[in-house]
Parts: sequence; C-alpha cells; structure tokens
Amino acid sequence: MDGIINVYKEAGFTSFDVVAKLRGILKQKKIGHTGTLDPDAEGVLPVCLGKATKICEYLTEKDKTYQTVLHLGITTDTQDRSGNVLKEQNVEISAEELLTIIQGFAGKQQQIPPMYSALKVNGQKLCDLARKGIEVERKAREIEIFSIDVQKIDLPFVTMEVHCSKGTYIRTLCHDIGERAGCGGCMEKLLRTKTAGFSLENSYRLTEIEQVVKGMDEKGQSIGDILIPIDAVLHDYPKVTAVKGTEKLLYNGNKIPAEKVCGIDTKSGGNYRLYDAEDHFIGIFSYQMKDQVFKPEKMFL
Repeated sequence: MDGIINVYKEAGFTSFDVVAKLRGILKQKKIGHTGTLDPDAEGVLPVCLGKATKICEYLTEKDKTYQTVLHLGITTDTQDRSGNVLKEQNVEISAEELLTIIQGFAGKQQQIPPMYSALKVNGQKLCDLARKGIEVERKAREIEIFSIDVQKIDLPFVTMEVHCSKGTYIRTLCHDIGERAGCGGCMEKLLRTKTAGFSLENSYRLTEIEQVVKGMDEKGQSIGDILIPIDAVLHDYPKVTAVKGTEKLLYNGNKIPAEKVCGIDTKSGGNYRLYDAEDHFIGIFSYQMKDQVFKPEKMFL
C-alpha cells in the first residue's frame, strides 16, 4: 500500500503511537509520520505508507498552521499546561497592549527551543536531560511567523491562529509572549489545522480508519478512498511527461535527455514530477541545465 493518509491525531497519543497503531490496523510495516506533535496536542498528522515514506522529509519541511490557547500568568517547566508550575503572577495588561506585543512576534526571528523537546544535544534528547533535572544551553534557531491572528481575548486566556515555518515551537511562542507581557505564560491547548496541503476537513481519526479497513465505514469508503496518491502532494513541482520509447531508460533509473520530455521550461533547472507516456507517475527528477538531461532524484516505481 503506497500513499498518504491524513490522520487526525488525538490527545494522549504520541506521533509514534499513531504510527504503531496504524501498523496494526493496516498490517503494514513501512510507515512514517511527517512532523512530531506533542502528546497533548491534536490535529493534522500526515502519515506516509510504503513508497510514500520517501517523501516524509519533503512534507515535514512545509509550513504549519495552528490554533492555540495561551494561558497568561502561569509559567511551567514544559512551557505548556501539562508541566510543573514554576511561577504564578497577576495578569495586569490591557487587551490593546497585549495585541501590540503579540503582533510583534510576526516575521523572522531567533527562537530558543524548549528543554522538553525531542531535539538532541551531544546525542542525548533534551527531554531526557530535562527529566533528570539537567538544563543545557540550546542554540537559537531561525523561524518565521508568517501570520499571528488573535481570535479571542478572555484573560487570562488568548486564542490565536499561527501560521509558521517548520521547527517553530508554539509552546515557546506562548512562553515568550508571556515573558514580554511581564506576567509569564504557557500553552493551554494546541491544534494543528493545516500542513503541506492537508487540513482538518479531510482528516481521519484512528478509529475511523479502522472502520474503513473493516468495511464498516458509514459512508461506505474503502482504504483507497482515503489514501492520497504520492504525486498528489508534490504539486509544488511542475509536471512533465517523457515521450513514448523512453520506458527502458525510465524504469532503469537512467537520465532522460531533455528532448525526450514534454512540458519543460528549459530556461530554469529544479525538480519536476515526471510521468511516462501512459501518464504513470515515475518520480521526482531534477533538470540539469548544463547537460540538458533529467536526473532521477526519487523513484516511486
């Protein structure tokens, strides 16, 4: 089985739990997820099956959109509400002042990742060190907040929608907003609503996927109905088609001369989705301008 399933990860599961449960439901070993969600977080978690695991990294690199609730006045060791409370303070800030502070977080910036994270320092996970009471220096990483929309202010709670780059910690964003507001803060809730073209509207809970596999889905769907083809998520790459007679070159993973490919803009290089003359998706090929050939980067035969 090859393709992507848009899973709705529920609270209480790690991303690895989701993969393990899907292996059991689908009776398939080759499965990978596309971006870790904290156990308490919910939302969109695209999961790649079979040959689609080759594009896990591609999907992980994409922007994310979250809905989050910031809890002002409370600082915790994990930067979210599940952690131990380190400090409680009164929230003495107006909505207008708070909005100005929050909007100041839009754009490119350096963010220091939290200790409670899966990142590694000298081969050790930060979260494992944190549980032992060890805090180490972490290098700030460049992230980008493309937009941050305050949807509701009901102090001490603030509901926001955040569109951000890969690697952004929303827990840390909430913590940093609280620090700048002078009262501390942590993340109360987190819901990932979009990533890599996947959204909540077409996501499936594990129980729903299990019903589909058992043939007990209320809509009468089969697994093929919820399995997204590999090439459908590679829309960032232009489509090109190899002419008839190139099958042997294609299936052997050889380079393809540019004159044997239709639909290419020969003025620029880059990656393309390449199909055979029968419109079967072959893989991702990069156009080498100097040699005027298409070089295979990832094959999905």
